[in-house]
Amino acid sequence: MSLDTAILPTDPEALRAFALACQAELAAANGKLGATTMELATTADELRAARAAVQFTRLEIEKLKMQLAKLRRMQFGRSSERLNRQIEQLELQLEELETAEAQAEAKAEASGQASTRPERMKPKRRPLPDHLPRQDILHEPPDACTCSACGAGMSKLGEDVTEVLDYVPGRFQVLRHVRPKYACKRCDRITQAPAPALPIPRGRPSAALLAHVLVAKYCDHLPLYRQSTIYARDGLDLDRSTLADWVGQAAWLLDPIVGRIRAHVFAAEKIHGDDTPVPVLAPGTGKTKTGRAWVYVRDDRPFCGTAPPAAAFFYSPDRKGERPHEHLQGFTGFLQADA
Repeated sequence: MSLDTAILPTDPEALRAFALACQAELAAANGKLGATTMELATTADELRAARAAVQFTRLEIEKLKMQLAKLRRMQFGRSSERLNRQIEQLELQLEELETAEAQAEAKAEASGQASTRPERMKPKRRPLPDHLPRQDILHEPPDACTCSACGAGMSKLGEDVTEVLDYVPGRFQVLRHVRPKYACKRCDRITQAPAPALPIPRGRPSAALLAHVLVAKYCDHLPLYRQSTIYARDGLDLDRSTLADWVGQAAWLLDPIVGRIRAHVFAAEKIHGDDTPVPVLAPGTGKTKTGRAWVYVRDDRPFCGTAPPAAAFFYSPDRKGERPHEHLQGFTGFLQADA
């Protein structure tokens, strides 16, 4: 209803009813506007909180870098052994913060959200070393010989090459994804195969290299700063921050697999659960604290079950009862613990 286009009635009672209807419509519009304003305010508050959290992480990273630089300058004294331990603990905390930051950034990009990571100085991308062997993988378009538009022959224009750093057990190599371009001799139409899908968009590592870095870090307990030193012996200059970024994005890629494994475990009629203490570094103190690793296992093979066995792992900094309560939300079967 609009006063601009409505024909006002001449009867007083009809005019009164018309005015009341206009007031009701205005009140409803104001209510919707207020709700929209509250939603926008809530979204803005959440965005500000996310940015504040990221900014806090960046400040922690810069603080740790300054502490590392100071300790390295003090390293060659009588207490160099103690300083070396402090440096190693700070290196571990720093790589964990950078890994978590990269994982959050990958999640935000995948969900279409604006990046909350502040601008920072990124390591300059260096070309992959020339001494590494190259292996070409040719991606030919399906219509490389005959133009699909007019049927004429195609001539090669050139090619685009994407170099990806790969790891074969015991050595590194470079995979060259070569994508020739072809142009139609009659209608100038250009064709080319699409770029290959990579584990990390615009990234340099192959899936094999990412798997190697993750296994070395989490299975072989080899911190990223030590891996960086090892790779340098092969002539590869891979910064710890670069490796941490790879690990964070790989962790985001593996999240769906972790979720499916946990869902499979907790869908069982009975599971086995236990926790065990694990020493955790307390950076800056030279000491360790005790955390807890929780495991829930599904294994029906002794009872002739056909479901594949699986285990779900969780970590917590303490042994409070709320931890397993949180893990077991939605589980309705039997839990067996301590035999």
